[in-house]
Amino acid sequence: QVQVVESGGGLVQPGGSLRLSCAASGSIININVMAWYRQAPEKERELVATITTRGSTNYADSVKGRFTLSRDNAKNTVYLQMNSLKPEDTAVYYCSLNQRSFTYWGQGTQVTVSS
Repeated sequence: QVQVVESGGGLVQPGGSLRLSCAASGSIININVMAWYRQAPEKERELVATITTRGSTNYADSVKGRFTLSRDNAKNTVYLQMNSLKPEDTAVYYCSLNQRSFTYWGQGTQVTVSS
C-alpha cells in the first residue's frame, strides 16, 4: 500500500510564491513517476508537472518558467515551487505517484491566488 500526502497550500496574492510538498510512503519501488495535477472549480483535472526518479521533468505550458518541480528520492518527497502566481492558478492541487502502471493519489491541497 502507498500513501501520498500533500502540504503547503494556502492563500497568496497575485505575483506571490508558494511551495507545495508531497510525501509518499509505504511500498514504493525505486522506479516511479510523481506528478502534480490541479483542478479548478467546474473544470477538469489537468496535469501541472511530472518528475521521474532520475529527475527528468515535464511541465504544462501554462506553468513553464514559473513552476519548478524537484524531488528528494531518499525521502520519497517532491516539491513544487510556484512563483509569479496568477489568479488562474487557483485550484485544488493533487499529488500522484505512479508505479507499475498504478496511480496513487493524495487528498489535495487548496491554492488560492487572490488580492
